[in-house]
Amino acid sequence: MNAQAMTATSTKGEVPRGLPGKGPMGKDAMKDAASVSPVLVIDDHPIVLQGCRRVLEDAGIETVVEATGVVAGYRTFHRLRPQVVICDLTFQGSGLAGLALIRRMRAIEPETRVLVFSMHNDPVIVSRALEAGALGYVLKDHASNELFQAFERVRVGEVFLDRRLATEVAMLRADPRRTPETQLTPREQQILARLAQGKSYGAIAADLSVSYKTVTNACSQMRQKLRVRTLAELIHVAVTQAQRQG
Repeated sequence: MNAQAMTATSTKGEVPRGLPGKGPMGKDAMKDAASVSPVLVIDDHPIVLQGCRRVLEDAGIETVVEATGVVAGYRTFHRLRPQVVICDLTFQGSGLAGLALIRRMRAIEPETRVLVFSMHNDPVIVSRALEAGALGYVLKDHASNELFQAFERVRVGEVFLDRRLATEVAMLRADPRRTPETQLTPREQQILARLAQGKSYGAIAADLSVSYKTVTNACSQMRQKLRVRTLAELIHVAVTQAQRQG
C-alpha cells in the first residue's frame, strides 16, 4: 500500500464492495451495507483523521481507511471502491485539488457518496464541490455531532448542508448579476489587480504585507473560482477586468 495510505481498523474476512442503489435497497439496508463496507477518509491533517475515525466508529463503521494526500487517496479509492468517502478540498501544495479528486472518483463509481469536510465556507467553493459530485458539505469548525449527522445522511444517499451554507449557495445560484470576478474575496481582488499590473508573487506579497505562500494559495483558489487552469490565464482575466474598470 502507498506510504500515504493506511488502514486505521480492520475487519475479519473479505470486505464487501457492492454499492447501494443497484437493486431494491431501503435506507436501513444501505446503512447495514455501509457499516461493513470501508469508509475512506482523505485529509492531510492527522488530528482531523483521528476525529473522523472517532465519529465513524460511533456510527458503527467497522473499517476506516485513511489517506493523507490526493494521489494516495485516489489509489486507495480505486483499489477499495468504498461506498462513502470523506474528503478535504485543500491539500498542502495542491490548492483545491480535492475538487478534481471528487470528479475522478465519481467518474469511476457514480454512486459513491462523497462528504466534504473542509475549512472553506465560501459559497462559491461549496457550490463547486456540489457540482463536482459531493452529496454533503461540513465545515471543520463545527461540532463533531454535525459531522456525524452529515455522515448519517450521506451514507443513505441524501444531501447534507447546514442551513446557512444552503441559503448562501441558493442565493449565489439565483443571482444572475454574480460573475466569477464578483465572487472573489477582497484580498483576492487586491492580488488580482496587482497581477494585472504585471507584479510577481513576491512583489504582491511585499505590497500587501503578507507571506509569499498566502499569495500563491490565493492565486490557486482564484484559478478554481474563475475556472482557469494556468497562471497565464489568470493574468489574462486580471488584465481584462482591469480594462473593463478603466
